Order: sequence, then C-alpha cells, then structure tokens
Amino acid sequence: MTEAPLEWLALARGTLDRLALNRRDDAWLEAAWADPRTRVVVVRDGRAAVTHEPAPALVLVPPGEAPDGDRWFLGVDGDGVAYFGASGPLPLRDGAQPAGIRRVGALLGDRDSGLLTHAVALEHWHRSNRYCPRCGTETRPAAAGHMRVCPEDESQHFPRVDPAVIMLVTDAADRILLARGPQWPPDRRSILAGFVEPGESLEQAVAREVKEEVGIPVRDVRYLGSQPWPLPQSLMLGFTAKADGDVPLTPDPEEILDAAWYTRDELREAIEDGRIVAPGPLSIAAQLIMRWYGGELPKMPDF
Repeated sequence: MTEAPLEWLALARGTLDRLALNRRDDAWLEAAWADPRTRVVVVRDGRAAVTHEPAPALVLVPPGEAPDGDRWFLGVDGDGVAYFGASGPLPLRDGAQPAGIRRVGALLGDRDSGLLTHAVALEHWHRSNRYCPRCGTETRPAAAGHMRVCPEDESQHFPRVDPAVIMLVTDAADRILLARGPQWPPDRRSILAGFVEPGESLEQAVAREVKEEVGIPVRDVRYLGSQPWPLPQSLMLGFTAKADGDVPLTPDPEEILDAAWYTRDELREAIEDGRIVAPGPLSIAAQLIMRWYGGELPKMPDF
C-alpha cells in the first residue's frame, strides 16, 4: 500500500518559474531589472517587510527603490513579471513590520511564501560563504546570485543545502512516537529528525536516526513529501516508518530528554490540558502529525 503525498506544505508553495537558464544572460537580467513592472523583496537577517491588512503580504518595491549592492534573480510569474531579492534596510512603510519565515511563512500566499523562502536562503548563503574554501580569497557573486566565483583560482561555489529526514513513527497499535529535545521547553514535543550522513540513503538515515535517538528498529519507511527549511539551509524530507513489538524506548540523553507513545486521545488530552503545545502548520512535522491524527490538532496556532 502506498501513502498519498502531503497535500500542503507551507514553504513548498512557490509559484514562480525560476528560469535558471537566464541567470547567466546579463543582457536579459539588465532588461528585467529596468522593467518598471519588476519587483524586489528586500531581506535583512532573515526577515522582510510584511503588511497584514487585508491579508499578510510581502512589501515588494520597484528596482529604483531597492538597496544598492548585489541582487539575486528569483524568477518570473505567469504574467511575465520578474522578481529579485536584495539585502538591505527593510522598506517599513504603510504599517509594515519586519517578519521572518517562522512568523509568516504559513500565512503568506503561495507566491510570497516562495519568494521569502528563496530570498532568505540566498541571503544567508551569501553572508556565510564570502571566502573561497580552497584559498581564502573573497569570492564574487555570479549567475544572478546563485553562484560565487573565486577570482584567484576560478573555482565555482553553489548554495549549500543540507538534507534532513523527519519521520513519523507509529507502532502496531497505531500510536505515534513523540520526543523532546534537551533544549526544548517542557511542553514541546515533536517527531524525530536528523541530518543525512555521507554515503547514506534517505531510508537508511531514517532507520539510523530512530535507532540512535530512541533505540528501536523501524521498517516500511515511506516518503511523503519535502519542503525547504532555510533556517539556515536545510531541506526537510518527510517519512513515515513502523516499529514492531514491544522494544522499550531508550532515549539518547544527548539528543532526547524523554520520548513516549501517544494514542490520538492521549495526544488530544495532553494538548487540551496544556502539557503539550500543538505545533503550528509551518513545519513538515505538524503536517505529518495532522495526517496521522486525521485533521487539525486542538488549540493549533495559525503559524
């Protein structure tokens, strides 16, 4: 039996055509920048200017109002309007406020959610990868912000993405496994997750992380969907997996403070009693939990 993919993921809703082949076409890029219809999303430290009336939306400015400096081509919409990203002072006007992905990623419309996710990822990468890892020379942006080039050794460097698996584990009684990390507040629980290691498949990563974190084997690992998580540079890949028998949970104290199985009624009661805070819809973890639960969780926040 196959499971249907997750239908809605907050940060996987981008609608633009990225037109990657145009990133090296300087004449096309200059013409797009000169087009009065072109719009720019300005980000600084992972945040952008957002208005909330009548609905959450990015403040997009024409190129003439964008900050000086490097810019990144993000794509073109169905009407041929080009969009760029840039880093600099936020255009806080008309009641706009600075907001990051955690706060508004699930509230923005499809286009704006994709724009913010793309721009924040590129801003972080450029800020964190200014120097050539081979020789230490300061690199320069290229390919409309999707590459950096070393002027000394001509090496090319591309935005880094770290794949991470996140898995909803159930047992023979269809209970869900939830755990708490040592750094989390007492009322926070989530499903298990971890980064993929070199030379490892995604399915192997799921099995290894579950075994390492709570000491149980799993089988029937199935992929359900993915979404970018530019906080700062991950790609979250969602899976389900099954645990057999009554193997006791043995949490790794460095990774997991406590872990337990929950029925749907037990999870509902824990949320309603305030012992567990329901996750917002932004994360793929929340979408996987809701898929198992059968709908929205009690007291679920908007983001």
